[in-house]
Amino acid sequence: YMLNCLCISLTADIISTVEFNYSGDLLATGDKGGRVVIFQREQENKSRPHSRGEYNVYSTFQSHEPEFDYLKSLEIEEKINKIRWLPQQNAAHFLLSTNDKTIKLWKISERDKRAEGYNLKDEDGRLRDPFRITALRVPILKPMDLMVEASPRRIFANAHTYHINSISVNSDHETYLSADDLRINLWHLEITDRSFNIVDMKPANMEELAEVITAAEFHPHQCNVLVYSSSKGTVRLCDMRSSALCDRHSKFFEEPEDPSSRSFFSEIISSISDVKFSHSGRYMMTRDYLSVKVWDLNMESRPVETHQVHEYLRSKLCSLYENDCIFDKFECCWNGSDSAIMTGSYNNFFRMFDRNARRDVTLEASRENSKPRASLKPRKVCTGGKRKKDEISVDSLDFNKKILHTAWHPLENIIAVAATNNLYIFQDKVN
Repeated sequence: YMLNCLCISLTADIISTVEFNYSGDLLATGDKGGRVVIFQREQENKSRPHSRGEYNVYSTFQSHEPEFDYLKSLEIEEKINKIRWLPQQNAAHFLLSTNDKTIKLWKISERDKRAEGYNLKDEDGRLRDPFRITALRVPILKPMDLMVEASPRRIFANAHTYHINSISVNSDHETYLSADDLRINLWHLEITDRSFNIVDMKPANMEELAEVITAAEFHPHQCNVLVYSSSKGTVRLCDMRSSALCDRHSKFFEEPEDPSSRSFFSEIISSISDVKFSHSGRYMMTRDYLSVKVWDLNMESRPVETHQVHEYLRSKLCSLYENDCIFDKFECCWNGSDSAIMTGSYNNFFRMFDRNARRDVTLEASRENSKPRASLKPRKVCTGGKRKKDEISVDSLDFNKKILHTAWHPLENIIAVAATNNLYIFQDKVN
């Protein structure tokens, strides 16, 4: 299925987000310690024909630091919740990274030349005595070792009362949204001191609070359309042309619940943890605890596809509730052509669904089976009865090993899978 595994261990901290840039040549990861690590894809080398596809560390920087809100006596942790790349306009790259409260715009640029021969200062940087300057020198650029610099260009702060769970760059490339549990704000990339509140779900009386926002995203082509999902398993599509405040949705996507399967856990497992538009903009995908659903934007009544991710866990919901795993937020992603989708599971398993062939596969990201150029073998989970040789029993799954964050290269079959503090990169078999 996939080959050429590269396992990168980020020992410092647990990976909390993974994101390819628009070309797929850069891959950014954020971790619980507030660091951003960027990997760059190697260009093809005649002496090493298979080197293309390998990703090596390009830049590492501390994006966020732990803070303290003195008014509320709350610690703000440095964990990076989301990273989103901006489309590349020049030689530099730009990305947005956010923790619970503050969003930062970072510029990543290269320097391979330095200026020498200044008039007012020596080579070591000390200022020269103006009276000793007798001739005018023209500074020249000298080559130097390549340096990759990350510098914060904008800091967007003080706009969210609750924890930020999503950021999404608009297709106009000028604005972006940030969403917390109850509100969605619209920002201009050049303006840091104000944002516009476009969705507000906060009730007048907080005791009447029935649902929260879990994820939000802009449409990939229509700059006026956005969607946001809720803890009640619904998705609202808003059109910013209809009104400045998008409290009245244009479309409401909800699958009616089967009364026969209702249980104590129904409301928890129906909460949507991620929503993603397809690259074409025709479909969107939602991930709840047990399944991933594909919706046609023209049909609100039910999804056009429902894929079971780990249905064998339905009988284990009680113990998953006790160890808090039932509240895990799994993300999902599309491949470049929207023909396949991927999402994570437990025991370092991740699931891939081929939408055209109607096939699915379970694969495992682990150091044992991730030798370079080794094919990944499909895994099967045994739910009861006699267990076959290559199957794993549902009772022996490790719920501490979970794959919450995955990313798919926008153009090729290369995937990035974050398993705790290890990043696995798999790519299609090359002969």
